[in-house]
Parts: sequence; structure tokens; C-alpha cells
Amino acid sequence: MSGGTFFFVVGPSGAGKDSLIDGARAALEASERFAFAQRVITRPAGAPGEDHLAMDAAQFAAAEAAGSFLITWQAHGLHYGLPGTLLSALKSGKHVIANGSRAMVCALAGRVPRLVVIEVTAPPEVLAARIKGRGRETEDEIKQRLTRQVDALPADIETLRVVNDSDLEQGIQRFIFTLEKAAQQMRLRSIPIHTGREMVGYLPLGSEMLSADDYMGDARIEVLGGGGVAAVSVKMHKLNAPALLATDEIGLSAESFRALGLPEGASVSIRRTPSPASRQALISKVNGGELDEAQYGLLLRDIIEGRYAESEIAAFLVTATKHMSDAEVLALAKVRTGFSTPMHWDEPIVVDKHSMGGIPGSRITLIVVPIVAAFGLAMPKTSSRAITSAAGTADAMEAVAKVDLDVAEVQRCVAQARACIAWNGRLNHSVIDDVMNAITRPLGINSNRWSVASILSKKLTAGSTHVIVDLPFGAQAKLKTYEEARALADLFETTGAGMGLQVKAFATDGSRPIGRGIGPALEVRDVEWVLDGHPEAPADLREKALFFASRILAWDPSIGDEVKGREVAERLLKSGAARAAFEKIIDAQGRHPRVLPGRLTHVVKAAQPGIVAEIDGFVIAGIARRAGAPQDKGAGIDLLCGVGQSIEAGQPLFVIHSDNANDLESAAMLAALDSGYVLAA
Repeated sequence: MSGGTFFFVVGPSGAGKDSLIDGARAALEASERFAFAQRVITRPAGAPGEDHLAMDAAQFAAAEAAGSFLITWQAHGLHYGLPGTLLSALKSGKHVIANGSRAMVCALAGRVPRLVVIEVTAPPEVLAARIKGRGRETEDEIKQRLTRQVDALPADIETLRVVNDSDLEQGIQRFIFTLEKAAQQMRLRSIPIHTGREMVGYLPLGSEMLSADDYMGDARIEVLGGGGVAAVSVKMHKLNAPALLATDEIGLSAESFRALGLPEGASVSIRRTPSPASRQALISKVNGGELDEAQYGLLLRDIIEGRYAESEIAAFLVTATKHMSDAEVLALAKVRTGFSTPMHWDEPIVVDKHSMGGIPGSRITLIVVPIVAAFGLAMPKTSSRAITSAAGTADAMEAVAKVDLDVAEVQRCVAQARACIAWNGRLNHSVIDDVMNAITRPLGINSNRWSVASILSKKLTAGSTHVIVDLPFGAQAKLKTYEEARALADLFETTGAGMGLQVKAFATDGSRPIGRGIGPALEVRDVEWVLDGHPEAPADLREKALFFASRILAWDPSIGDEVKGREVAERLLKSGAARAAFEKIIDAQGRHPRVLPGRLTHVVKAAQPGIVAEIDGFVIAGIARRAGAPQDKGAGIDLLCGVGQSIEAGQPLFVIHSDNANDLESAAMLAALDSGYVLAA
């Protein structure tokens, strides 16, 4: 045998290496193809952290002197070692997974037959949240950890990266997929069989590289090595000739072997290609055909598992955005739910709200959720961060509370406060949506029908039973006309019904910003004004929040209609119950120190008199982002004049806030070119 692969797992604190390794161990250890290294550490047995073999310093030194370790290193005042017995596991053909230090990669490379480094990463804000959640380090210590410079991994050592920025289950799936894909190394053999024009490969009976369940008929794979590739068919009756092939070998017919151009014994890897039925489904869709639920299931699975080239995925997704029937939207939504682990609630009604977004300042979720929670309905709300706007709902909520919650934390918040307002990145992240967004957003492709399937599948897996949808329309909104918004509303409702959800969708005015504040802290200020009944509370923000809250409450049998729902919502707002519910949600999620609007300001004034005919939300959001929003939670814009208002030359239109002088100056320069205000004489 050629031996197994040594997987050395590295990554920064907070990346989740231990959790991913533990999850992979539970899934893979029984297969006997993988061995998981137990590290020797000079730390007492039973101490918090990984399951390790404990030694004191003297015992460790003696073992090291006796040559008992494959490799050793020091970190955080402790000695670490990997047992030399791991070499025996490698020689027996097992793949070894070990948690280690990137500083030891070069030393390890010369001691194992094949080394693959797996670098587990996550965005800085995710790392910071995880480290902070441990409660073991101060803010300064966390910052030092995140800004610490590390040496680059050697370019000549095979390195694979796993981005662990979502929930634990998703991270484990990515980690296992990376292990399995990299482990598929085989030795090449030439089989003295001529197959003419057909390129054929042979696997020994009992090979774990391919499963007959994956294919209907012959499997097609790509054999890669030495920079070359040979696409071959593998007959599912697999070659039963032990004298010709060992269990870690792949044979190629004379023609296939000649095409690949590698010597016998060369190390090659296998890349699965889609099943014939899956590829036919893709071809059909690209040519404008309509797919059913089973076909979407095949396609999405193969896309997620990396069986298609990026160009093929792009062709499929672009076509799907242009030609997707109502029946296909439902089929796609149902299929997508199968790729996520559903949440379960012991509740008769679990409500959720979604907005297509794009309207600056429309932070009604932070008002609607407390009203609903104060009434007593369960509302585990998950929301996105800003992509092109000055703030998403999660960005605004993060100005007052922790939003990076996992499933258990969401469940705890609902138990304590009846609701949460969390970031959806850890809870219902979608690899498919990542690919879709990367393709459609730069090209400005309309993906609204795809979004219906995406949104409702996430709501269903989140355990929702009732969903309300806000569809703003206007020149600067994602939906341009009432007719477009109303058609999408109908699609939301019919698709939801097909999934067993009660969905109500409403077309709303998206022609102008809502509220005064644009940017996380300023939007939270508006929200609190509404919750407190403050005289400066924006009337449009309050009215829109009450509109949606009343329709959610109408789902409760004790209310029954939106008129009574409105009465109840207003009473909860006026009495302070909604405000109290908001504070309870903040405490349940984890209160953050209050972020105030940026202390540096610049006033933008009208150059001429007139009546405000329009406020371009896209321009306003661009200025707020230039000021630092949403990363700078205090940055943004405070609107002082609204549509329809008469103004004089020199009258303040809005105030730009920032905590960074350079950002403020840049935003002011942008506003000088175009303030976003359109005046009529």
C-alpha cells in the first residue's frame, strides 16, 4: 500500500478546530479509514479543552528523549506532542487527523509520507465573537489575538482551507467533505485491456472511492495527476481481480492510461463527475426546460458536493433566474429544506418576518419583534447584515446586543424573552446562495423568484409556521413597480401554502427612506423613540411597524383580525410593554455597551430653496457607508428634512456622523457632489 495521508489541522483561536475535529471523529472513526490523533500535553488530566494524554514536564522530557514522539512543540506555556505510533497507522493505509501548530508544518513534512495542511478560518468578527463568548479574555487580549501576525504556510505543501463561519453542523460538513476529497489518493495501474474509443477505469471490488448508490448505471470520474486529467467511465461491476489491483489502486484501460501519460505507481486523485441524470437535468434547465423536485435534488446535491465546474454552475443559475415556473419555485424550496437541519418548537404558532430590503432606515423589525414578544407569540427572528446598504437589521441590533447566536442560544432567548433578533449567518447559511450571489450581484441579474425559494426554505427549517413578507417597491428598491411587488407577493403566498406555511406578503412604498436615522446607532435611536413614544419618533417608521405587527397578531386565534390586532399592538406600544420586551430580548442575547451616533459631524445644507420632491435612498446609503457604516456602528446620516417639505437655501438637509475624521471628510465630499435630495421649485 502507498500509505495514508496525514492531515494537520491549523487555524487561529476561535476558528473552531476542536469542534470540527470532534464532529468528524463521530462521523468517520467507525469507517476505520481515519485515525484521530490524541495529543500529549503537559496539562492535568480532566482539564478543560480537548481529550488529551496528560504528562508532567519531566515525563514529557523523558518520552521526547526516548524518541516516543513524531513531533513536539511548545505553545501557551505548555509542551505538546504527537505520538510516534501515528506512523504505523499511516503505513497501514489509515488517514490521520491531528490538531497542530502552523509553526511545525515544515518539520512535519519530512516525517510523513504525504502531508496535507487543513487551515480552518473564519471572518475576524466571527472569531472575535467566539473568543469573547468563552469569557476568558479581555477586549484588549482578544484584539491582540486577532491582529497577531502569523507566518504564511509554505507554498510547496498542499494546503486546503475550510471556512467555518456558519453553524457547527455546516462547518463539520465542510470539514468532512475536505477530508474525503483530499483522501481520495490512489496508485495508478495500467490494465492490459483495450476499450477502443471508450475511456474506461477500473476499481477493485470493495473500493470505498465510489458508491453504487450514487449512480444509476456507469459512473464517470476524472483521474487527475501530474497536471493531466483523464475522464473515464467506471463500470459498476468493479474489477474483481486481486492480482491486478490492490485496494488503494485504480486501473486504466490501455487507451486511458496512454491519455493520462503518467507512469505506473504514480499518485493520482479522483474527482467525481455528476451522474447522467443530474447532468441531463442541468442541460435541460440551461436549454429552458422545467425541472421537477427530484431533478432539483440531484442538481443541488452535485453542486454542493463539488461535482460541477464553476462555468456549469453559472450557466444553470443564470438560466434559473430567468426561467423558473411557480411549480419549480416550490420544488426548489422543498429540496433546499432537505439540505438543512430543521429547528423544532413546542409552539402552535411560530412567526417570522422578512423584507426584500434596500430601503434606508426601515428598521421596523426592531419594533415589530418586541410588540409580538410582548403579546406572547414566539418570534425567533434571524436577519442579515448589510450588503450594499448602510445597515442591515443584524447590524442595527448589534449596536445594542450580541447577534452571533447559535441554535441553542436562539432557543434559550425564545424561552426567556419569547423572541430574538439574530444574525442568520450562523443559523441558515447556504452554500448555494453564496454561489448564486457571487454570480448574480455583480451582473445585476434579477434573482427574485430564486429568492422566494431560498427565503421560504430557510423559514421552514427555522421552525416557522407563519411568515409575513415586506416587499418595498420604488425606483431605488429591488422591486421597481407595484405590479412587480404584487406578483412576487402572490408567489410567496402560493409557494408558502405548498410548503405548509401560512404566508402573507405585502407590497409597500419604497420610494423614500423611512425614519430619520441611516446607520446602526441612528436607526436604533429611531426605534427607541418609537418604543418610548418620544415626540421626535418618526411617524412613518411607527406606522409601518404597527401595520406589520397588527397583521402578525391577527394570526392568534384570540385576536382573529387585523383591526383588533392594531388595537392590541398600539396598546402594547403605548403601555411600554413593547419597550420592556425589547430590553428583555437584549439581555437574553447579551447586552452590548450602548453605541452612540458618531461624535464627529458634518452638516449638509441646501444649495437653493425649494420643495423636497425626492430623496434618493441609494445615494444617501452610499454617503452613510462612506462615513463608515455599518462597520462603524455610530456612523451614518441623520435626516432633517423629508419629502414634501419646503426648505430655504442654506437650511440643513442632514447631518453626517462618523468616528473617523478621514471617513467623515470623504463622506462630506461625496455629499457635495450629490446630496441625494431632489428639489422642485
